[in-house]
Order: sequence, then structure tokens, then C-alpha cells
Amino acid sequence: MQKFIFTEGAIPVSARDPFQNPFAPDDADRREMWEMLVTRDIDAFVSADWEAVADDFVATNFTGFSGNFQPDPQGYTLAFPTLDAYRREWMRQAKDFTAARDAGEFAGNPRDGIFAATRLEEIEIDGETALVRKKFDGSLAKTDGSSDRMNWQTLYVCRCEGGRWKIAGFLGYLPHLPE
Repeated sequence: MQKFIFTEGAIPVSARDPFQNPFAPDDADRREMWEMLVTRDIDAFVSADWEAVADDFVATNFTGFSGNFQPDPQGYTLAFPTLDAYRREWMRQAKDFTAARDAGEFAGNPRDGIFAATRLEEIEIDGETALVRKKFDGSLAKTDGSSDRMNWQTLYVCRCEGGRWKIAGFLGYLPHLPE
């Protein structure tokens, strides 16, 4: 028997198109957060274009934690005490990615692979605060026959400010699926 995972207004995982927003057209808040954390984030990353996502963050008191892929919270670290610290690391990773892509290291279009690996189907909203779960499970094939495995999850805290949802912080690089 196939198990379907539904979240409020979302399409079952088995019927998922990774490029389509899974939330119902009348669920504007969840649709907005999905666009911000999936489409805009991926497109900005593969272009190394921080300016495309810069307005998606609450700069004041932004905090990012890394789970360092550890199952025990004892291994978590305060990786990004400021938005600027996160921006610098995001740009470093994005530039490394674009250099590898431009050097022909990926087989096929890695943007498509990132979309296929990304799942954002659970968003809990309470007033003007949201907890968003974004999961990665997939691989980016490389021309040398190897692949870059994507297997982690991130919990985002988003806040609605000025009529827009923004990222106030996150706990990322959490283990997702046991290998």
C-alpha cells in the first residue's frame, strides 16, 4: 500500500512535480513561502546571485544554526550569528557550485537535480510566525560517474513583516534519511 503524506493544502508526495508549488491557490501564505524557499532560493544559488534573495531575510537578530548532519543536538553549532555571516558562506558555496558547473563537472542540468531533490510541503503558521520544513533527498550526477548526494533538512523560522514572509533564522544541515 502506498503511503501519501499530506499537509494542509499540499499535493501528495507521489504525485509531485518538483517545479510546481504544491500548495492550493487560495493558500497565499504557504505559496509565498514555497516560492521564496524553493524557486527563488534555487535560482539565486545556481546563479550565485545573493541580491535576488537579499530581501527575503529579516536582518535584525537573524540567527542560523548548523546541525552538522549530526543526530545529537550536542553536535549543533551557532554557524551564522548574523545575516552577513550566512551571506558570506552562501556566496562561497554558490561560487564553488557555479565554478564546478561552468567547468562541466555536472552531468545534465544541476538546477533540475536540485529541484528534484527538494521537498517543501510542511508549513506550520501561527499568526505572523511560521515553521517551515525543507528536505533534500537526491543526487547531482557528475560527468566523472560520481555524484553529489543531497540528504539533509532545514527548519526555517519565517516572519511576516510588512505584508511579506521573510526568513528570520534556521536550523540547517540536519540529518534527513539514514544512509
